[in-house]
Amino acid sequence: MEFPLTNRFDTDIVRSRIMGPNTLKLTEELMADAGIPRGFVVLDLGSGSGISSAMLAREYGLTAYAADLWSDPSENMRFFESLGLTNHQIIPVKADAAQLPFAHGFFDAVVCVDSYNYYGRDPEYLGNCLLPFVKSEGRIYLAIPGMRKDCHDNPPACLRVSWTAEQLDYIHDMNWWRNMISQTPGVEIVSMCEMECTREAWADWIACDNEYAIGDRAAVEAGALDYLNTISVVLHKA
Repeated sequence: MEFPLTNRFDTDIVRSRIMGPNTLKLTEELMADAGIPRGFVVLDLGSGSGISSAMLAREYGLTAYAADLWSDPSENMRFFESLGLTNHQIIPVKADAAQLPFAHGFFDAVVCVDSYNYYGRDPEYLGNCLLPFVKSEGRIYLAIPGMRKDCHDNPPACLRVSWTAEQLDYIHDMNWWRNMISQTPGVEIVSMCEMECTREAWADWIACDNEYAIGDRAAVEAGALDYLNTISVVLHKA
């Protein structure tokens, strides 16, 4: 795939700020056909170091709220300012995904890249903790780390090289996610498919020189990506 928006970010900056498979490539593919009008207010849920939020604000012209429980909003704001972004374009917020500190119906859309699998496995989460903050007719865009086919009963050796059974329990296949999401009233699945950039995004991640990337590298080199994918999900709030 080609990633013209991702390529506008310095490679060293990307490597220093991604926290898993290349967030920018996942975001760019996820947003390819989104058509969210410039100026719309968007929640970047589980934004981590904020690089996906920076893309939403700078490249798509959205007002992005970068919400994450574990990152430092002040540090993220310094990063945003280094890219020429202002607090009118992007707002870092320390927030628990299960207790979002916003008014109901506040967001035109939600984007969540590479973190929904941590909290969205709770069947009550979508309806009780996220959907209320989205405007009627708004959309939710998810890029979820997944499996091509669930294999938790007998995970292949290549996955066990880097990840425990508990860690693998965060990852499921498309049918599992379809069943989970379908339990929530008031939301329609617009699309659900495997993303094309998974291997590229993982290659960028394991090229990073940090302990987490190095830890994941062994599994990928052993063939883990024959079993893993990334699932694109677009939801519509009625």
